[in-house]
Amino acid sequence: MGSGDRISMRGKAQAQPDFLTVVNLNAAVPADHPLRAIKRRVDSILQKLSPLFDKLYSEEGRPSIPPEQLLKARILTALYSVRSEQLFCEQLGYNLLWLWFLDRELSEGSFDRSVFAKNYQRVLSAEVAQLFFAEVYDLSRQEGWTSDEHFTADGTLIESWASLKSFVRKDGADKKKVQSAKDDDPGNPTINFHGEKRRNDTHQSTTDGQSVLYRKAKGKEAKLCFGAHALMENRNGLCAEFTIHNPITESESMMALRQMDEHRQFHEGTRPMTLGADKGYHQKQFVEGCRQRRISPHVACKEKVKVDGLDGRTTAKAGYQVSLRIRKRVEEIFGWLKTVGGLRRSRYRGQERTQAWAHFVAGTYNLLRLARLEALKAT
Repeated sequence: MGSGDRISMRGKAQAQPDFLTVVNLNAAVPADHPLRAIKRRVDSILQKLSPLFDKLYSEEGRPSIPPEQLLKARILTALYSVRSEQLFCEQLGYNLLWLWFLDRELSEGSFDRSVFAKNYQRVLSAEVAQLFFAEVYDLSRQEGWTSDEHFTADGTLIESWASLKSFVRKDGADKKKVQSAKDDDPGNPTINFHGEKRRNDTHQSTTDGQSVLYRKAKGKEAKLCFGAHALMENRNGLCAEFTIHNPITESESMMALRQMDEHRQFHEGTRPMTLGADKGYHQKQFVEGCRQRRISPHVACKEKVKVDGLDGRTTAKAGYQVSLRIRKRVEEIFGWLKTVGGLRRSRYRGQERTQAWAHFVAGTYNLLRLARLEALKAT
C-alpha cells in the first residue's frame, strides 16, 4: 500500500429493511430499568382495584380502553412530564418502553386521541385516584419502608388553570369592561385593573370559580390558586397524604391535624407520636390539637414567642432535633410534584379534579421512591 493510500473509517448508515421484524418488548427493556419495579407494584395494585373498575363500565356496548392502561397512562404522564393527552397519544405510537409498560403490543400502536380523552374521565374520578394513592402507600407499609409513628406536615400552593383577567366582580360590574376588551382583541384582551381592590368576597374567577386569590407570604404576589398540604412519613420521606383545599377557609395548621386524623382512620395500625413542622405552625391551635391527640408537636419555634404545650420538655429532646432536620425533606416532595409531575399549575378546573390528579402524581412519586429504595438496598 502506497503512502498516498488512505483507509476511511467513516461509518455508513444502513437502509432500513422493508421486510417485517419481530420485536420482543419485554426483552427490549433493560433488566435493571426502574420502570420494572414500578410496573410490578402497579400490576399488584390494579388487581385489587379490578372490582371497582367493573362497576365503572357497562356490560353492554363496544369494549373500551382497558382501565388498567388508562391508569398506567397517568403514571407515565407524571413520570415523563407529558403536558397533554394529545402529546401522550402521539408519543405512545413509537415509544417501545411505554407500550411495554401499558401491556400493549407493538402492532396495537397508540390510542385514538378522542376515545382516549373520553375514557380518561372515568379513571380521573376522585374515588379511583384516592384508592390508588392509598393502595400505593399501603404497599409501602407492607414492604417496611414507612414509619407509623413519626410524620412531617407542610403546605404549598398550586396555581389554578385561570388567569387574573378572569377574576372579575361577582355583581357583573366588570362585564362591560371585559367585553369591550374582548371586542378589541378576542384572543388576548387588555384589561386594566390598576387601582382596583380585588378580593375573594367580591370577585370570582369566571374560568375556575373554586380557585381563590391568595399569596403564600408578605411580599409575594397574589395568584389564583388552590392550597395543597402534604403529610410525610419520616423514615424514607414518602408522601402519606396529599390534600387540595381552600387556603382561606382551611389553614395549614387545620389541614395538618385533619390529615393526621384521616391517616390514622384510613391506615389501621398507625400510631402517630410526633409531627414536625416549620415556624408557621408555632401557634396555640396546632400545638393544642397535637396534645389532644397525644402527638408531640415538633415545631420550629419563633423567637420570643411562647405557646403553651411546647417548651423545653419537648425541645430539649434528641428526637425533636431529628424531626427538625428531617422535616426539610418534604420540600423534595413538593419539588418533584411541581417540576417533574407537572403539578406547579393544575391542568384541570375545579378542586375535585385537581385533587384527583394530585393523588395520581403523589402516588407516582411514591412508586418511584420505592423503586429507588429497592435498588439502593440491592447494591
